[in-house]
Amino acid sequence: MQREDLEREDLIFVGTCDLSGHLRGKAFPARDLESRRRKGMGYTGANIMMSAFGPIYDNPFGTVGDLTLIPDLSTKVDVEFAGFAPERFCLADIVTAEGEAWPYCPRSFLKRGLEALRTEAGLEILSAFEQEFVYTGVGDRPGTTYGYDSFRNQGTFGEIFISAIRRAGATPDSFLPEYAPRQYEVTVAPQLNLRAADEAVIVREMARAVAFRLGHRVILSPVVELGAVGNGTHIHFSLRDLAGQAVMYDASRPYGISERAEPFVAGIVRHMPALTALTAPSIVSYFRLRPNRWAPVWANLAERDRGAALRVSPIFRAAAENAGQQFNLEFRVCDATASPYMALGALVHSGLDGIRNKLRLPTPPAKSIWEMEPEERHAAGIADLPGSLAEALGRLESDEALRASLGPDLLSAYLRLRASEINAVKGESDEAICARYAAAY
Repeated sequence: MQREDLEREDLIFVGTCDLSGHLRGKAFPARDLESRRRKGMGYTGANIMMSAFGPIYDNPFGTVGDLTLIPDLSTKVDVEFAGFAPERFCLADIVTAEGEAWPYCPRSFLKRGLEALRTEAGLEILSAFEQEFVYTGVGDRPGTTYGYDSFRNQGTFGEIFISAIRRAGATPDSFLPEYAPRQYEVTVAPQLNLRAADEAVIVREMARAVAFRLGHRVILSPVVELGAVGNGTHIHFSLRDLAGQAVMYDASRPYGISERAEPFVAGIVRHMPALTALTAPSIVSYFRLRPNRWAPVWANLAERDRGAALRVSPIFRAAAENAGQQFNLEFRVCDATASPYMALGALVHSGLDGIRNKLRLPTPPAKSIWEMEPEERHAAGIADLPGSLAEALGRLESDEALRASLGPDLLSAYLRLRASEINAVKGESDEAICARYAAAY
């Protein structure tokens, strides 16, 4: 009997992109999806403490507790691949047995921020994740940076990948060879609120799915090889009012940021050294965030500077959209070891604190940050970003507003999880640590 002659039943995987940035969950017969939408799939608290590398090193839950994964049918992916099993999954919320949001659920962390942004400020966030990765299906050859030859060498990967993204329900925007060897970048159209983070997860899984079916891998780790340019996950965002109108742009004001949007942006800048623990949450994240790596090292806002932590993106006069619709900021202190829910949630909660406290941005400095001496940066109110995961966790633990947004339960679990990850590689060389993350992501 041939393998293709054996009977099969459609399965669907339901999971959440957890605190380690991995999509984990359970599968069940696809015919049961509607009933599972109501009652979910059993889950346990200990699962949220799975490390980046798999094992649970620290577990505050023990063996106690019952939870459910409730699939969100709006995220359902059902993508066929000829000759292979399909990609069939749903993203889920983790809820208690009583049907309440579990305080440790990453998706619920983002949802809480979005609801507060809507009710307190009458605003929504439009965002898109720009994701970089290394594709192992091409050779490392010098001179192909951003080149058509690098694009050619990936063969059919890009075409199949873009098709998979579209069939999974997202709208592809671009696919391109990037700066580092074997590195590529993909972008999709921006989406409102939760959907943007859902699509970031979906796009990652489609990249993995296509590479797997071609006999290769994509590696999303922030640094694959020590000393090489790393993989970022940049978040472009702008604000909309509840009628869907763009409210972030005002050409007459500094940076082009409107008076209504300024406190939100100021909140992100204020909390950036602490929120980095949520957006760049691995040891190797800080191998990327180093000088002269096209990655941020200061908590600054700047126009058209790809070394800035928060970049004001340009407006193209010839574009079909008007300036207000085009205007967006790019948050560059993020990578794929972060759950998109935790990363976007960190931005939203930080911006909310800026709105609540009516924060203002400092006057734009007269000099480029690259021309400033350290004392000039300090005088301009520009903080250094953390230089290590341990430092970032310390900043998060001491940031009152972000502590409150996470809540004591999620904060404690998150700090313990990341501390256990640091301890797991203690004594290993930087090269060995890079290899462990490259294997895991």
